[in-house]
Amino acid sequence: MKININQNQNKEWSRMGPRAMFGQFMIDIAKENEKLIVLSADLGRSSGLDRFKSMFPKKYLSVGISEQNLIGVASGLSREGYKVFVTSFAPFLSMRASEHIRMNLGYMKHPVNLVALGGGVSMGFLGNSHFGLEDVSIIRSIPNISISSPADPAELKKILYDYSFNSRGPSYIRLTGIPGSPYVYKKNYNYKIGQPVTLTQGNKLLILSTGSVTARVLRAVEELNKKKTSIKLLNIHSLRPINSKLLNEIKKFKKIIVVEEHSIIGGLYSIVSETITSHNLKKEVKSISLPAKFGPTGNYEFLLDFHNLNEKKIENQILKFL
Repeated sequence: MKININQNQNKEWSRMGPRAMFGQFMIDIAKENEKLIVLSADLGRSSGLDRFKSMFPKKYLSVGISEQNLIGVASGLSREGYKVFVTSFAPFLSMRASEHIRMNLGYMKHPVNLVALGGGVSMGFLGNSHFGLEDVSIIRSIPNISISSPADPAELKKILYDYSFNSRGPSYIRLTGIPGSPYVYKKNYNYKIGQPVTLTQGNKLLILSTGSVTARVLRAVEELNKKKTSIKLLNIHSLRPINSKLLNEIKKFKKIIVVEEHSIIGGLYSIVSETITSHNLKKEVKSISLPAKFGPTGNYEFLLDFHNLNEKKIENQILKFL
């Protein structure tokens, strides 16, 4: 199914935020897919699903605060032919339910779609218990599960529709950012699972970014490219699978920067490093990631600044690396 987007839509969706738009997109999909069912571990409101619940009460199920049971119920429903989406906060899904995800989704390949809320540090004052710092590294260690991290709500919509109307197997969809976060896409573009999206052209430096921080990277790069710095920026919305474009682009550049709102261990930086070493390439790679340790709590903008992930600090780090 072809999904078209435009700047006015994406601007409004970004104002509302990824969780609210997940709920709205589920409403849109439910109208077209009678087999859709959404499950939550007592986080319907946090998942933006209040309207969905009232409009489609038979398509929504809360299992309470029991993430392991959540995966078991979802797996059973998927075996009965339902298109199942499951929501919870990123650390609760990836850690509390990891054994069940490993067996039911990884080993048995039940086609359940996990939607992880609050990836990175977007949960702000709720702190480290709710931060999704290492979730990608955990899910990456389990075979057979696709991993997506949309840059903005427009990309989220394309991903959700793709998984709703195609046979993709089990998946993990990581939501980052908050209401009012900047957005990437101002016009429609071709989305394909595993295919990085080129956002800017250049030949001096390659930047690989994933998740909502990509919009902040894009703003920094656009400012620098006005000064003829010649930076190429790729949006890595699909962390697994990734097609040959990533390797081909890595081969072209001596210097590479990886930006992600995830621990430096096990996420995009690790994917890039593994790609480089497995092909015996010699590259200079810099990571702008979350550290492999617990940090402070606070509002989202403070935390991005603290971890050098706001636009100005990203720009400064790029300049130092050039």
